[in-house]
Amino acid sequence: MTSAATRDAVTSGAVLDTALTLFSERGYHGTALSQIAEALEVRTPSLYNHMRSKQELLQTIVERTVRGVMDDFHEATDGHAEPVDRLYHAVLVYARRHATHRREAIVVNRDTSSLEEPFRSQMQTLRREHEHALRSIISDGVDAGRFVIGSPALGSFAIREMCVSIARWYHDDGPITPEQVAREYTEFALNIVGVGRS
Repeated sequence: MTSAATRDAVTSGAVLDTALTLFSERGYHGTALSQIAEALEVRTPSLYNHMRSKQELLQTIVERTVRGVMDDFHEATDGHAEPVDRLYHAVLVYARRHATHRREAIVVNRDTSSLEEPFRSQMQTLRREHEHALRSIISDGVDAGRFVIGSPALGSFAIREMCVSIARWYHDDGPITPEQVAREYTEFALNIVGVGRS
């Protein structure tokens, strides 16, 4: 494709997607706008037709991802009253997301601290909302006698960290599918909270 044709094809979505790829590979601070422009075969000033700043690109990536996690959580757990069912579906969708949205997960977990205030605090609050929701399921399961774990907070942390790690090692061309990974990790999560333990 010629440079002229590439310039004609550049969209705001393409700029964001390229930034996402480079941020995940090099880090937010390790990526210059000139590198995003080079990958798109356009001049750096042309990027400003599609964004205000590199910081805006990071904000968009983080907000879409964090809100997507919460949307996934509610869609997966709403309608399930039993703690085991709620935890199963909550972890299934969270683990699957880290296999299918690896770039986003890497950027959010590494570069959220690079957001400017007050946006950084807003996003950190939303991330804590997911942690608290998962912890609440575990606490409900303990209260109902369905889970056996001394610290729901520690269990929630372990499950979340375990799922986050998927983005670091999973590859699309590997021998297992995102669905297989998600189901295995969900079983690991149920073991953490002591399902079936007397």
